[in-house]
Amino acid sequence: MKPQVTMLCCLVFFLTTGCSYSKPKTHKKDKDKLQISPWKHEFRWIQDKCDGPCKSSSSCSQSCARSFNGEIVFTCNENKWQKTIETCTSLSVDTLFKHRNSPSTLSVASFNIPMNLMDNRAPVHIGNLSQGIQHYCPEDYFCIVDAINTSEVTSGNIAFIVELLKNISSDLQTYGIHANVTWEKMKNYGKMANHILATAAIPNWAFIPNKNASSDLLESVNSFAKKLQIQGKSESIVDEHFIQTKGSRISHSSPENRFNLSVPMYNATEHVLVLIEIPRQALLKLSPNASQAIGIAFPTLGAILNEVHRPNMNLQKPIDDLILSLVLPEGLNEIILTFDNINRSRSTSGQCVGWHSERRQWDESPCKMMWDITSTVKCQCKYTKAVMSFSILMSSKPVRDNVLKYITFIGLSVSIFSLVLCLLIEAVVWSRVVVTEISCMRHTCIVNIAVSLLSANVWFIIGSNFDANIQEDHKWCVAVTFFSHFFFLSLFFWMLFKALLIVYGILFVFRRMMKSCMMAIGFAIGYGCPLVIAAVTVIVTEPGEGYTRKDACWLNWNQTKALFAFAIPALAIVAVNLLVVLAVAINTQRPLIGSSKSQDMAIVIRISKNVAILTPLLGLTWGFGIATLLEGTHLAFHIIFALLNAFQGFFILLFGSIMDYKIRDALRMRVSSLKGKSRAAEKASLSPANGSRVLNR
Repeated sequence: MKPQVTMLCCLVFFLTTGCSYSKPKTHKKDKDKLQISPWKHEFRWIQDKCDGPCKSSSSCSQSCARSFNGEIVFTCNENKWQKTIETCTSLSVDTLFKHRNSPSTLSVASFNIPMNLMDNRAPVHIGNLSQGIQHYCPEDYFCIVDAINTSEVTSGNIAFIVELLKNISSDLQTYGIHANVTWEKMKNYGKMANHILATAAIPNWAFIPNKNASSDLLESVNSFAKKLQIQGKSESIVDEHFIQTKGSRISHSSPENRFNLSVPMYNATEHVLVLIEIPRQALLKLSPNASQAIGIAFPTLGAILNEVHRPNMNLQKPIDDLILSLVLPEGLNEIILTFDNINRSRSTSGQCVGWHSERRQWDESPCKMMWDITSTVKCQCKYTKAVMSFSILMSSKPVRDNVLKYITFIGLSVSIFSLVLCLLIEAVVWSRVVVTEISCMRHTCIVNIAVSLLSANVWFIIGSNFDANIQEDHKWCVAVTFFSHFFFLSLFFWMLFKALLIVYGILFVFRRMMKSCMMAIGFAIGYGCPLVIAAVTVIVTEPGEGYTRKDACWLNWNQTKALFAFAIPALAIVAVNLLVVLAVAINTQRPLIGSSKSQDMAIVIRISKNVAILTPLLGLTWGFGIATLLEGTHLAFHIIFALLNAFQGFFILLFGSIMDYKIRDALRMRVSSLKGKSRAAEKASLSPANGSRVLNR
């Protein structure tokens, strides 16, 4: 009878317990029916905004879905509720090991793990999982892979997994638990990292409270890979969609000093080929014992860093979002990286950088660009403990719009034709216009300005034809750049000398310098100074191949700043010439006592005419180049700069020759004399005496 009574009591107990638990479930289900957006199988918040009024800087929070712990914080920005923080997570130590036989032994309490996922302001702490991993899967971490890879990629879960991977890596480095990383460990570690690097997870990284989570992940993977042992010559260890790992055995006597990674890009159809090359000189410094090098490619981590640091405009976006991490042996601090088949627009250029793990930002100093041609970028980088990861950032090129190309092409054609015509006119009228020392020096300046600009334009056109084969024709490119540099500087220094002549004419009206002395000073300034500057620049920068750019035959900027050797003298001369134009304008304005409005208007017209004539002759149009050097400059400034300077030869012909009345008079006299000679010759040919001579023949 006792067993029956016991069984009956148990049955009543379970029925009452089931009824008591059924009510909350029904209530919760009914409550969920009242929600605006019911939860289904995928994670999303119940409302995308708060119910209250949106006031500036105000915030509110929403609870997460069923089976998720944490909350979602919204902040009012521009009268709209925007999600700023999310800590919703479905992962915990229990969920990681719930499919095992004895989950009770691996509860949160038994692990003493501080779980603070409910606090949306604090970073995620999941503690040390070494007991669970050591108990179930110490050899390969396989016991937690399924739970990780089947979880939703919410911001809270991403933070949880980052902290988990960080703790696993930390255990290896600090406590030496299973210190050697096997292939199986690396593969499963990569699978867990791959899950939170997927494209679907990228937007959610921005809402993690810890803004350094992406950087922590990068450092954790790098630290974990340091313990990996490579057995063969070249091995592919992890080959997931969003993380690839490859290693190679190296030594100072190895015939092969390179290995490559083929990285599939999530935002492109083709793969990027990354060639990792160790310089022979650096390889010889290694110990005789064979060592290893490991490369880890993250195709999406660049986009994640950009997403997390979006408010920070100083963090530029990597090309193709690719980041490459390296694990090199001690003593090896130099590496050559080649990124081939990269996908970028024609309006951007590549800039090799390293990720500084301590500063948590991109650093240009470790890398030096070797070449940057179309879809291939090659750079030489210094490898340190703080800089183990590298990428290529987008940097703005000078605006290359079709309109600018057409303006430059047409303008240079017109300019070259105008300069040739200007020189022909000067040759025709030279003997009639150089009657005084001042007029002689004035026309000497115009001739040399025309010659310098004509030569510079020709060398510019020659240099543009070398852009496609710069590496093969490096010496020719250096020569072309030198002559372009020299003649453009000559143009500016002759314009400076012309400005000095104007000042000399204003200040010393009754004193004149000897013609030979003025000519010597003119040629010393016009050609001597440019020659010294150009020669010193090429001597200083070319030994390290830093004289020219890697993508064009022009002065280098990124590495040696050789462009300063042109920009500083040119802008300084433009500034001096501007002061001269202002002095001429002030000197022209000589108000007379009792002058009429018509006389005042004549003065204004005369000033405007002088300024218009002197502006192209003294190179003031190059001042617009300052605006084009600034980031985000409107295209209109580039078009104005291209118009004014591409057509500078035409302006020199117009204002330097055609609008000069003395040259026009000399041309009329020359044409009249030629007509007179032709008429005299015609009359002579038709005279009777000449006719009789012809008959006598």
